[in-house]
Amino acid sequence: MDSAHVDDVSTRYAEFAEYEVRGRTPVYLSWARGIAADPDTCKLIARLPRIKRQPVLVFAAARHAGAAETEDYAAFRDFLHARWAEVEQIALTHSTQTNEAKRCAVLLPFLSLLPGSLSLVEVGAAAGLCLYPDRYAYRYDLGGGHTYELQPAELATSVTPAEVPVLECDLRDGVPRPRSLPEIVHRGGVDLAPIDPADPDSRAWLRSLIWPGQQAERVPRLDAALDIAAADPPNIITGDLVEQVEAAVAACPDGSTPVVFHTAVLGYLEPPERAEFVRRVTELCRSAGAVWISVEGVTLLPEIATQIPESIRRHKGIFVVAVNGRPLATAHGHGDWVRALDMP
Repeated sequence: MDSAHVDDVSTRYAEFAEYEVRGRTPVYLSWARGIAADPDTCKLIARLPRIKRQPVLVFAAARHAGAAETEDYAAFRDFLHARWAEVEQIALTHSTQTNEAKRCAVLLPFLSLLPGSLSLVEVGAAAGLCLYPDRYAYRYDLGGGHTYELQPAELATSVTPAEVPVLECDLRDGVPRPRSLPEIVHRGGVDLAPIDPADPDSRAWLRSLIWPGQQAERVPRLDAALDIAAADPPNIITGDLVEQVEAAVAACPDGSTPVVFHTAVLGYLEPPERAEFVRRVTELCRSAGAVWISVEGVTLLPEIATQIPESIRRHKGIFVVAVNGRPLATAHGHGDWVRALDMP
């Protein structure tokens, strides 16, 4: 086993503990810290392809195989080593297709600035739950005890409140309040392995991707969002997002604005692939009138990162909202808050 691969695993899990799960899920914090300091377990994980060594994927695969949600790292380690063949197979055949509908609360303020009807194109769409920003209700905390709410018009007629997830998000520092929900005329995208929102096994895997301690809040929201998507399935192309983004935009109807967006997706591409995607989507903005909205890790896209103060770039767990390559806000990866950087 190449020691560099083992060191890579140790570093990734230490950073995951420090920047992503500390203060959010004690179970994953214990597991990540334990693995980072455990060479034998690092060697086990290093046998996976690099793209499959992600903590979120390995931990979800372990839980999908039956690992208990315990903060006792020794017990988790015993399970992982004893059941590694099963965990490994799940990791190799599944992806971290976390579909968090609450990310729409981060996207909505920027979507609402776009005029006319919109055609949404999500790259790395999974089940496409972020393609329904007009079907969810929102409750924004504006600070100082003030809130702002939006809900679909049909909520007053044919849809019951129980069927509509309410997405709660802190809106801070000048992010514009969305005055209305967008008019969506097309929901499409690209994914290597699109998820059927009606498939029971796929729904079970998406639940395994929800972090321990967050199930009470996120599982009902996930189930409601999956029901919405199952009733009106999006047009998701099966394929590589770099190779198929032009085809996905070409499927948008005339007279609408194509909006290519992604949330926490490009980290699963190698840097050359990311660069090629940026080149292609930038060209689509020029040639097809598309708008590009990215919500990715603060240092993931170098062209965007260089526009952000160093004091912010040091916080690796922060996400950046950028429109056409211009950073406008920072955000929580699962949609808990969004704060303006340099709003016009």
